[in-house]
Amino acid sequence: MLSVKHLNLWYGQAHILHDIHLEVAKGDAVALIGRNGAGKSSTMMALAGQISRQTGRVRGDIRFDGRPLNGLPPHLIARLGLGWVPENRRIFSELSVQENLTVGKQPARDGLRPWTEERLFALFPNLAEHRHRPGGALSGGEQQMLAIARTLMGNPSLVLLDEPSEGLAPRIVEQMLDALRAMRAEGLTLIVSEQNVLTARLVCNRAYALDRGSLIDYGPLDSPALPI
Repeated sequence: MLSVKHLNLWYGQAHILHDIHLEVAKGDAVALIGRNGAGKSSTMMALAGQISRQTGRVRGDIRFDGRPLNGLPPHLIARLGLGWVPENRRIFSELSVQENLTVGKQPARDGLRPWTEERLFALFPNLAEHRHRPGGALSGGEQQMLAIARTLMGNPSLVLLDEPSEGLAPRIVEQMLDALRAMRAEGLTLIVSEQNVLTARLVCNRAYALDRGSLIDYGPLDSPALPI
């Protein structure tokens, strides 16, 4: 479903990503593992088309369902079915939960059951209770749920999730992991950025390990040889 070869990224003169290679099959759940500054977020932003000419330069071959993504703006990448949940959530704070979901709505895709507001409220009961509340009035965990739900309203076939459990209370992390497992059971392909290997193992089956913008190893998450 996703093929990435020789992905390089520069911010000004700083070379951030060095020849990153990724292969993700349909229905897979892959983790990007690494410490802060390893290049996980930059990789996801490059895949989602979030690096503009004003902010950086991207080189390499990125293909999604066989289609090249290089140079496409974010809205066209989203329309192709690649969803992105950024680390800083980027919800519309003055819009209600329900309005945030409406903003993200796209038609259903072949082979996947469409996501609706009611399905998402069942997946995230906290949002159902606050459907008329402004996004900015939600807790941090609820805002993270809203960011994921809004992306799912776009009915993507692959979802990039950047540090979905970072900074959340343990109880909310459990809810988040349950939601990610439910998404995978629905047939969605996932790429999850995580620092915590134990957390990644609860959702993902494979991992790519990054360090200082380079791919240092990859393999099954239960492999003792993987240096993560």
